[in-house]
Amino acid sequence: MSQSRPERFRSWRQFFNAFQLAMDSIRAHKLRSFLTLLGVIIGVASVIMVGAAIDGLGVYAEQSTAKAFGSESFLVAQIAATGRLSRREYFDKVKRNKPMRIGEQRFLESVNGDRVLYSPYRNHTSDLKRDNLICEDTTVIGTSADMADIRDIGVVDGRFFTSQEDKTRSFVAVIGDTVRTTLFPSETSPLGGIFRIEGVEFTVIGVEEKLGSAFGRDQDKNVYIPESAFDRMYGTGTGFAIFGRPRPGLGLTLTDALDLTRVALRSKFHTQPGQEDNFDTLTPDAIRGFIDQLLGMVAAIVVPVTFISLVVGGIVIMNIMLVSVTERTREIGLRKSLGARHGDIMWQILIEATALAMLGGAMGVAAGGLVTLALGRIFDISMHITVFYVGLSIAVSSIVGVVSGWYPASRAAKLDPVVALRSE
Repeated sequence: MSQSRPERFRSWRQFFNAFQLAMDSIRAHKLRSFLTLLGVIIGVASVIMVGAAIDGLGVYAEQSTAKAFGSESFLVAQIAATGRLSRREYFDKVKRNKPMRIGEQRFLESVNGDRVLYSPYRNHTSDLKRDNLICEDTTVIGTSADMADIRDIGVVDGRFFTSQEDKTRSFVAVIGDTVRTTLFPSETSPLGGIFRIEGVEFTVIGVEEKLGSAFGRDQDKNVYIPESAFDRMYGTGTGFAIFGRPRPGLGLTLTDALDLTRVALRSKFHTQPGQEDNFDTLTPDAIRGFIDQLLGMVAAIVVPVTFISLVVGGIVIMNIMLVSVTERTREIGLRKSLGARHGDIMWQILIEATALAMLGGAMGVAAGGLVTLALGRIFDISMHITVFYVGLSIAVSSIVGVVSGWYPASRAAKLDPVVALRSE
């Protein structure tokens, strides 16, 4: 049966009285209460900071992927994502998959070129030189003029090279910001400047927008040159990657463009129905999914470890509440002799322990938020405080308060009033 109105009023009155007594006890022992809360504060702050770092890393990875890969582009290659493969899977793909060559690119352009943009993508690491200046270990990328549209490459000074310059094998280049600051440190604009790759002179016709670093790799330490010029320097090689993107204005989605590409390549390679593709593909969603999976694994390991300090804080709260019960034995005996029931005493001690833990949780959230903001500004890193981790921290700290307060509350409620009144 549901409680009557007077019974509900009495229950709320008991709760309010217990809460007042708990708050009076906390205010009467401010230093002890703060020291009791310290473990909870540190634990909650740790969870907030770890959560902010994990979510910030996810946002950072998504932004970096969009900049480096393009938001609507996909990649086709013999092996597109080595980082997600085991050694056995890698060699299986090497045996089964066909390499992408100029024939595949031209076939795709002849079949789908009116609906999908395609561009080859090859890279090589070389030192760039200008007089006595050197930009070491720079990524030289050989591609077509369409790559600027496929990967949303932003050029802040000058322009990207044209299809005509690619056809005539012109030695022109679009350089990254790190290359610009290294080889042309004192010049306002490097356009028209000359530098050398493997002893071959290239003319700067554009500067790519600054991208920053991603996972320890400087994304501005690269240079784009026509694919024909790349072949003249390094040879045609055994294969390359092909980037693709639906042509703007046709209403084609990335998935549609990728499906058209897969159908065309399966036809060219005579892949039988029901068989796996004998080539590899990669999309921004696949990259983000892999990153999210990694971050999920990190969170599953790191976040529970940070809760250890909350457990320690709970143990401290339990010890302090036991001391508090011992100190107030006479008070508890007096209350019981005046009619306080078992539940009344339980309520008082439980509410005090839970209030301590929740107060520690709130202070931990504030401390974690302040430290997170400070670290983000000092080290210029992306850290995002999310409602999920804030709610998780408060919820866990509340549970810690209830659990750690249960035994002291039960012990206090079981005290014999006569024995309690005799205690000093």
